[in-house]
Amino acid sequence: MTKKIFKHAKKFLPLIGIVLFIYTIYALNFEEIIDAFLLVSPFFIAISLMLTLPRLIIRNYAWRLIQKEHKIELTFFQSLKIFLIGYFYGSITPGYVGQLMRVPYMKEKTGEPYGKLFVNSFIETIVHTLSLYAMMFIGALLVIGTFPQLFGIIIIWVVILMTILVYFVKKERGEKLFRILIKYFIPKKLKNDFYKFADTFYSDFPKINKLILPVLLGIFTWITIFSQEYIIALSLGLDIPYLYFLLLFPVANAVGFIPITFAGLGTRELTAVVLFSTLFMVPEAKIFVVSLLGFLITDIFTGFIGFLLLLTETKKTAAYG
Repeated sequence: MTKKIFKHAKKFLPLIGIVLFIYTIYALNFEEIIDAFLLVSPFFIAISLMLTLPRLIIRNYAWRLIQKEHKIELTFFQSLKIFLIGYFYGSITPGYVGQLMRVPYMKEKTGEPYGKLFVNSFIETIVHTLSLYAMMFIGALLVIGTFPQLFGIIIIWVVILMTILVYFVKKERGEKLFRILIKYFIPKKLKNDFYKFADTFYSDFPKINKLILPVLLGIFTWITIFSQEYIIALSLGLDIPYLYFLLLFPVANAVGFIPITFAGLGTRELTAVVLFSTLFMVPEAKIFVVSLLGFLITDIFTGFIGFLLLLTETKKTAAYG
């Protein structure tokens, strides 16, 4: 029975975000959305796109710091290429889980165990998310009078994330839990493979204090992302203070991590519309366009670069195969 529920949930959960996306378009008036799109200056879009390169360099540098602590040998450009390929997969999967496709490409370049590479990719994602939550925390304090419930929700998210980090940092606890999960949830014929996979999770595990700088660099990455989206807001003449935008748009982004649609489409747009139209009385259709164009510029465009790099990898494999 449980198996059937999960099977159906897997099929229909991604549709929820699409339904929310369509509902938002319907509720806002499709013509107003089109009008708002037409108001966006191509010049502003070009400026926004130009910030993609520094954003990628900063995030890749932060990941390289984690790789070095983890004793994973990749060049800066190998790391950047793998990151972008993973970004492509992340941009087309619910909750960005496709980012884990970095692992087989890292394996090919380094020869390190899959478990170790999986943990490295997972740590980078957690660290990057923690940077976002730090910004959300400050943003929630700014609007605690209008949205008091938002602060409580963010505190819960931060506590959950920190609990996961603190729990799994200790090798004995982590290994014990993994073994329990494998014992009771993995089919018998796959248990040995999973035990081998889990046995390398803590190989050269980085120290927690070495993750502070990547967290800080992650904040700069997020500032760049939201600046790219703020440029679109400026193009539409929206009267939203820059600081408020930087600290509140992360809330919409974080909601987009909920794995019910690919790359948060729908959930992010609806959250942004409710949040900013309530706080700043700006036109809902314009906020919708800011969120959607921001998604196209920061996610789809970056993912497309990853897709092009993936094609080159596929051609190489075919040539040597």
